[in-house]
Amino acid sequence: MRIAVFGANGPTGRLLTGRALAAGHHVAAITRQPRSFPLRHERLDVIGADVHDPEAVDAAVAERDAVLSTLGVPLGKKPITTYSQGAANIIAAMRRHRLRRLAVVSSSGVDPRPYSEGGFLFNRVVLPYVTRVLGRPLYDDMRRMEELVRASDLDWTILRPSGLYHLPSVTDYILAEGHVDARFTSRTDLAASMLALLDDDRYVRTTLSVITTVGNPTFLRWFRREAFAKS
Repeated sequence: MRIAVFGANGPTGRLLTGRALAAGHHVAAITRQPRSFPLRHERLDVIGADVHDPEAVDAAVAERDAVLSTLGVPLGKKPITTYSQGAANIIAAMRRHRLRRLAVVSSSGVDPRPYSEGGFLFNRVVLPYVTRVLGRPLYDDMRRMEELVRASDLDWTILRPSGLYHLPSVTDYILAEGHVDARFTSRTDLAASMLALLDDDRYVRTTLSVITTVGNPTFLRWFRREAFAKS
């Protein structure tokens, strides 16, 4: 397939691009900083574009078969429009070029719930602070993105990972509709699950949780390394 990957220069985007190339796909890696993109391949086009620019998005989407978005913005209190504006421009471009398949990365933080293994500190202090105070602009914009995607007539899937972190290889991850009571998702599993959607019609027009069940870090270790990183 000819795949467009938005947010390709982020940690998950790089993994997704690499896996797509290894699977034999042609990939357009779309990033604001094309010169820093580390991968090179005969089936790879590295495209410099900002998702806020509708003309650039339109050109990047042209002649593709599917669009995968791993756009990521660090937590912070400044207003964020990357997810919603990016989704609006991507959806409009896909309609113009008659593309159907879209998958976007969101977060379990858009619908925060206590975790059975979270404990008092995590569930009553950390989770509310991150999702309602520190990360409120980010999660509000993710909700706007999800609303735009669901309202579209495309064959969409929304993936909601939990706390992202690094593992060297893919695990037997859980992919399930709705909320899953687990706090972590490896980026390797997220990239693998996203790519697998291209060959699986079961999850069209579905919001999915992606969960890693082995090799997870402690909360303190995760928070120090990952809490303020991009997706």
